[in-house]
Amino acid sequence: MGGIRLVSRHSATLLLVLTLPVWAAAPGAAPGDEAFGCIRDMTPVAHFFVDNLNGPDALAQTVAVASSASGGVYPPGSVVQLVPTEVMLKREPGFNPATRDWEFFELDVSAEGTSVRSRGFAEVVNRFGGNCFACHIKARPEWDLICGKDHGCDPIPLTPAMISAIQKTDPRCTPVDLTEQEAEALKALAAAGG
Repeated sequence: MGGIRLVSRHSATLLLVLTLPVWAAAPGAAPGDEAFGCIRDMTPVAHFFVDNLNGPDALAQTVAVASSASGGVYPPGSVVQLVPTEVMLKREPGFNPATRDWEFFELDVSAEGTSVRSRGFAEVVNRFGGNCFACHIKARPEWDLICGKDHGCDPIPLTPAMISAIQKTDPRCTPVDLTEQEAEALKALAAAGG
């Protein structure tokens, strides 16, 4: 289990977008640590997970954009996450035009829960030294800063098996079995210092 926590603590890129229901009443209100839970409790779309904290109707809108073959603009409250330790949060319109209203988060995750390590906009750097915004701004406009295999962003140094294994070993989630390929991918990631 220690190896799984080590890998989870040192996971690569995470995408998450989130807005709390209270934001409608208090624009600019900041989500707390409790806003970020088990990645697998979210809705899977392609290789990442989405949610919307503004309720089921808003989640349906988020899923529609995330599933679209032609892109779209995510609604406020959208949560998009690739791995457990990094998050993008879609804030209310006008919150930060430079980042198209996305806020970036770097998280510490453990079996005890989540704590926000760092948050912000163009200045947030993940634990590997990568600037979140600098990578996501490369996504073509129709993808609303969300990176994907063909969205215009630089590739990340993770295989699909590594991403799946990192998602499955989120320490905030109920443990699940890894495939042989995922277990090997975690070993390779740990050997590479991830």
